[in-house]
Amino acid sequence: MAQTFKTLRDSDRTTTRTLLHEMVPITGTIASGTYTDLNIKNYSHGMFQSVYDYPYLSGSANHIFDLTVGYSATSALSASASSQNAKKINIYNEMAQVLVGFDVTGNVRPFDRDGDLSGNTGKINEAIFICFSRLLMKDEIKKGSFSLTVATGGVYSAPEDNLTLTDSGSTTDYRVNSPAGEYGVLYDTRGKRLGLLYYQAGIAVLTASIFGNLSNDAVTTVAGDSDNPLIPVTASNYFSSENGTATPGESSVVHALTGSEISGNCDGFRNRLVTMEFQNTTELNSTIYFCRANHNEFNYSSNPTYLTGSKIRVKGDLADLPPVAYITTIGLYSPDRVLMAVAKLSEPIRKDPTRDFTMRVRLDF
Repeated sequence: MAQTFKTLRDSDRTTTRTLLHEMVPITGTIASGTYTDLNIKNYSHGMFQSVYDYPYLSGSANHIFDLTVGYSATSALSASASSQNAKKINIYNEMAQVLVGFDVTGNVRPFDRDGDLSGNTGKINEAIFICFSRLLMKDEIKKGSFSLTVATGGVYSAPEDNLTLTDSGSTTDYRVNSPAGEYGVLYDTRGKRLGLLYYQAGIAVLTASIFGNLSNDAVTTVAGDSDNPLIPVTASNYFSSENGTATPGESSVVHALTGSEISGNCDGFRNRLVTMEFQNTTELNSTIYFCRANHNEFNYSSNPTYLTGSKIRVKGDLADLPPVAYITTIGLYSPDRVLMAVAKLSEPIRKDPTRDFTMRVRLDF
């Protein structure tokens, strides 16, 4: 191979950024018991629940997302008698610290339905958190591609009244005031703001009020709040499986948040999940090198087989012909001439003084 080196100048290279997208559909049957919950992993700490696409003990199982719930310390549902009260507060605070941050006094900001962190209205004090695995979301969730459908009514064994949330309009209307990156608001078909979607973090935050009227939630008492909870607690609306036909409220989302452990709340959400889909994003950064072989360059080779009897082998005995070589490989070297990358051509290219070439080498990372 030739040992001729040519320095690449700034004008010989450029960079590009390409975003690749892939549709990710998640059916409710996978999350709600296709494998008799063998694909659902609970932990001894009881802080969250993991969902897999196959039984999680299988070597072919892939982690899809984690589920957990929590409420703020200022929520009226917070009480020492509530099941796992401290853990639910800690979950909420941990998520809020990472996704919303702190105010000027050092206090954790609560989640806000429209992303306007000022004021005390429109806060999400009780939340369901869906944390997607990096395997699914890649570098981030594509803005405007997210859709989530849940059943908000009916008994536990027969959920009904589907509600669809999307981040419609977030392609241009998204928020940037989060320490975790960009996020959009999740709307229902009536335009009510019922959740948040953090694109780079891959976390969806849903207000628990989509499954019932959180009668003690401060949001319900704030005048002028257009995103108040949707569903009153009735005898035909059961979020959890406990007391399946008991009196109204004993299996409601309020009862689940206060009387059930986090895993029980996750079970209730999974049972009501109909479908969920989004497009992930893989960011492909490339450096493109333009390797130029001018007419008077790279016409010879230092390969020992290039010459035979002091004659250029590829010319045969025709001494009057111009020198000729064939380009097969391009090597990229560091300044101290250490080989860093090799590019192979699909077929040899004839090079002689009558031809010049510009070859485009792309490095992806």
